Amino acid sequence: MHNSKAAASGSTRSPGSKPGSDSLALPPPIEVDASTKPPLGMSPADFLRDYWQKKPLLIRNAFPDLQSPMDPDDLAGLACEEGALSRLIRQDRNDDSWSVSHGPFPEEMFPSLPGADWTLLVQDVDKWDVDVAALIRHFAFLPRWRIDDVMVSFAAPGGSVGAHVDQYDVFLLQAVGHRRWQIDARDNPPLAYRDDVELRLLREFDPSHDWVLGPGDMLYLPPGVPHHGVAEDACLTFSFGMRAPSSAELLGDLVDTLTAEADDALRYHDPDLAPAADPGEIDAAAMARVVRALDALRGDRPEQLAEWFGNFITRYRNAVEVIPPQLEEGQQPRSRIEVEWDLQHGGRLQRHPYSRMAWRRTGPGAVLHANGESHPLPIQDATLLANADVINGSDYASLGEQGRDCLIELMDAGHYHLVTEEDDE
Repeated sequence: MHNSKAAASGSTRSPGSKPGSDSLALPPPIEVDASTKPPLGMSPADFLRDYWQKKPLLIRNAFPDLQSPMDPDDLAGLACEEGALSRLIRQDRNDDSWSVSHGPFPEEMFPSLPGADWTLLVQDVDKWDVDVAALIRHFAFLPRWRIDDVMVSFAAPGGSVGAHVDQYDVFLLQAVGHRRWQIDARDNPPLAYRDDVELRLLREFDPSHDWVLGPGDMLYLPPGVPHHGVAEDACLTFSFGMRAPSSAELLGDLVDTLTAEADDALRYHDPDLAPAADPGEIDAAAMARVVRALDALRGDRPEQLAEWFGNFITRYRNAVEVIPPQLEEGQQPRSRIEVEWDLQHGGRLQRHPYSRMAWRRTGPGAVLHANGESHPLPIQDATLLANADVINGSDYASLGEQGRDCLIELMDAGHYHLVTEEDDE
């Protein structure tokens, strides 16, 4: 179902066309069928050029014949777990009031919930369920460090979280049941929030498009697009959200890093001071010196900035801290030679679900960033470690000496745990 009240704005090219090939070409469609080219219905390059952070896209059959890797009971069970980030949102349609409660929830709560108008949401489900995490590989056209988490929501009929807007890109994959999505894809939509509810709901929402999504359908929304999803029947929706730190967050963390490392000799100074025309005035010359003092702190050191960002983005929005394995009393940590023997005989190192890694080039070499820590490595080793969730014996043997040393260090810090053939039996 599709009801468009206004023409969608966007690029003047259709997916697959070349820039400048036809000045009268139609704008890219806002709805495509991906049956023959999942999950985007086009090449990643065309999607990134025409839609990414530019305009919404409804992708029918993005995941044809999708079998949901989890069901509502699985999600409810996860919402009862200590450490799972879960919320229950309820709406009272009589007065349009909303309530939010946070987990973990008692198991006995779920049978007592009404038959409509509530939604259960659980963040970071990919960290708890390997089958949900496996869906992320379909988004490999994006930098992995840009993907934040997979949130899964179950909604009873009529369940919703209200009309709202996100400040990050999101892919909304319908896994079970049907959800009606309404969006306002026009320029400059109203974004004022209601002040009578604890959720950040829009005061005004006038949709330009209205669709019902079934299993396998997916809606992409760039930042700033108002949207409202309501369950047509009991349904599960998977939300692939991006990491998008605000400029204030970036600046705040950078300043903290720079000040922690700053030379105390870097100060405001004024050797060019002239006699004051008015001793009470902060004049333009003084403000210019302030700017120079701040610039001296930041400096012109691209490598320092890159080092900071790699550490920042692999820490950002991490809900759980990776810590060394906890040993029972009297238990000795497994020695490196024992780990290597296990890897040679069918064992593997499984990365911690909250371990975030990315790498960057530094001249002929590389730096691996792991949850805010930097590890200089050869490019080949950094690439393997950043991209592999599991390291087997063959992977380990392909690493250079630096890479193997780093991997053992990361394992000792809790980024990996050893799984042996005995564990699989």
